[in-house]
Amino acid sequence: MAINLQKGQKIDIGLSNISVGLGWNPNEGTGNAFDLDASAFMIDGNRLIPAEGYFVFYGNTTSPDGSLQHTGDDPTGGNSAEGDDETIKVDLSKVNADIKEILFVVTIHDATDRKQNFGQVRNSYIRIVNDANGEEIAKYELGEDFSIETGVEFGRLYSRDGKWRFEASGIGYKEDLAYFLGKYYKGQIIK
Repeated sequence: MAINLQKGQKIDIGLSNISVGLGWNPNEGTGNAFDLDASAFMIDGNRLIPAEGYFVFYGNTTSPDGSLQHTGDDPTGGNSAEGDDETIKVDLSKVNADIKEILFVVTIHDATDRKQNFGQVRNSYIRIVNDANGEEIAKYELGEDFSIETGVEFGRLYSRDGKWRFEASGIGYKEDLAYFLGKYYKGQIIK
């Protein structure tokens, strides 16, 4: 049976092959189409992305170590009426030994220009799925905590004592993807 996580709650993963599914639905009548983007930041012991390829998103779908694979962009939030809108497949056995944390962030593309925020999004969640059998292990639903935020750190996988754990973060920012890149990557992103 899946665990319904609360903000800040942590669980042991205990598996190597998982999928991190993210889902959301824009509220009806909010104007422009919503384009939410799921990203993964693979962070080393210095709390930085060691190289550009360790930032996984719709424009870079596979990490250099082959441990993460983004399955593709959903520019409308309509990939599935009932399921995940964007998925990142994770093979924890392949994660580069220098990576200590994998941060999962969702940002609203062109939020400022479109005057959009997470207050206009409903049913947003992150969930962990066992790839071997498709069973949901844990799910964290954001709820109604965010009204003006345009970027949310949904959760993170992190390594402690040789084991991978997941923490439901739920930290909102009034920032775009560039903010997170500036925070976690000190190199130059090639477009």
